[in-house]
Amino acid sequence: MSLWLPLWATDRLRRELGDDAPPPEQPLVLAGRDGNRRVVLAANRTARRSGVTTGMPVAKAQALVPGLAVQDAHPDEDRAALERLALWLQQRVSPIVAVDASGGAADGLVLDTTGADHLHGGEAVMLRDLVRRLLGAGITARAAVADTLGAAYAVARVTPGTAIVVPPGGSATALADLPVATLRLPAAIVSGLQDLGLTRVRDLAAAPRAPLVLRFGEIVTRRLDQAYGRSDEPILPVRPVDPVAVSRNFAEPIAAAETIARYIGKLVPPLCTGLEERGLGARRLDLLLHRVDSAVQAVRVALARPVRDPKHVLRLLCEQIETIDPGFGVERMELVAVLAEPIGPRQAVSSLIEEPEADLSGLIDTLANRLGGAALYRVVPVESDVPERSVRRVPPLEPVSDARWPADWPRPTRLLARPEPIETMAMLPDHPPVFFVWRGIRRKVRCADGPERVFGEWWRGDTELTTARDYFRVEDTSGERFWIYRAGDGEHGETGSQRWFLHGLFA
Repeated sequence: MSLWLPLWATDRLRRELGDDAPPPEQPLVLAGRDGNRRVVLAANRTARRSGVTTGMPVAKAQALVPGLAVQDAHPDEDRAALERLALWLQQRVSPIVAVDASGGAADGLVLDTTGADHLHGGEAVMLRDLVRRLLGAGITARAAVADTLGAAYAVARVTPGTAIVVPPGGSATALADLPVATLRLPAAIVSGLQDLGLTRVRDLAAAPRAPLVLRFGEIVTRRLDQAYGRSDEPILPVRPVDPVAVSRNFAEPIAAAETIARYIGKLVPPLCTGLEERGLGARRLDLLLHRVDSAVQAVRVALARPVRDPKHVLRLLCEQIETIDPGFGVERMELVAVLAEPIGPRQAVSSLIEEPEADLSGLIDTLANRLGGAALYRVVPVESDVPERSVRRVPPLEPVSDARWPADWPRPTRLLARPEPIETMAMLPDHPPVFFVWRGIRRKVRCADGPERVFGEWWRGDTELTTARDYFRVEDTSGERFWIYRAGDGEHGETGSQRWFLHGLFA
């Protein structure tokens, strides 16, 4: 049985744009070039319901649908994303998975599930679970399974539902009333067939074959035969790239730390050579030690940047030797680059007075492998006036964004993870507290600056349309400075609870 899975490029765009993406109910198209024309290459469901079709000129689509959002298409990125998804499905559903572009664009996946569907509870259960898991990942899909690839393609495109199972031998019945466009024919041929009154597959199947071949070529009869199963259609599955790996067997088991370190030193250079031949650098390395008792001891090393420097890799691996339990001895060692990325060229220092950029990746690798990758991060600004949303944690070497913190008012050195309630006495609406009690200690306010009013971000939800906070910088009689705020504007109950909170500490 063949399973055909159409996917929409607009889903990838929404995941990439995040909060900047148009809302799902807004019509959206992806545009590209067809010669000198700018045409629609993909459209979301809202746009298609409004009459937008692929191949339509963008100018016509904009005139047809007011408020149409137009984004540039990136077909190469879409195909790369489909190939990654195909590899994921190859490991979990069926060993034969291919990216399908037989309809003109790479917009779907085809799987041969023969002999594999029973492992997932049957065809219907497999399809529903597959569509549900893709939807959970933000990918809209419909799946259909049929005797042939052509039938599955056609049914998945136009039949209502997200998981359609065509019973064995039922492809002809399922195809009969479908439009001829679902046979993966070029648009010009579909238009010519419709001019002849051949709008449905059953009409085309009943027409004489010789005149069709004479006028449109053999593609029409070939697609018909493939859909009905009268001719084979090969599936060229994706092939996962084998990771770079080296191994060594021992005539006698080894156990001493010095011996293990020596053989690690013999495995690292050929691994780095293999990475260099592919233009890659390792981001994650697994050292597998196969013991004589059939147990496998694993050591994992993560790297902040792609690396293929033998000295650096050897040092990181040797630092983990103390965690190895060789048992009664190790009879085989294997070093695998389980995660590798391309290494691009780097600009060298171009003048005698130019300072070289400090490379902290080595230090970060050492600390991360000792303390754990989650223990290392740095804080970068996010464009938001709400203080707890204005920072986020990122990996240590992630590129710095262009976002900046608000410059009009200073921010505290330490921001509490959550604002803590305090007891205060203050004159409403604009005066700071006379004193406040925080963590059981009463503090008298000597001077204060404010208020700085921060409004809610209305685009996040209706609850933030009217919310406001008034922030004050206050200093107590002992010289300590605090950042406190009132939830609300001090006058209107809909703006907040009017309670006071402490949110940060100044140095």
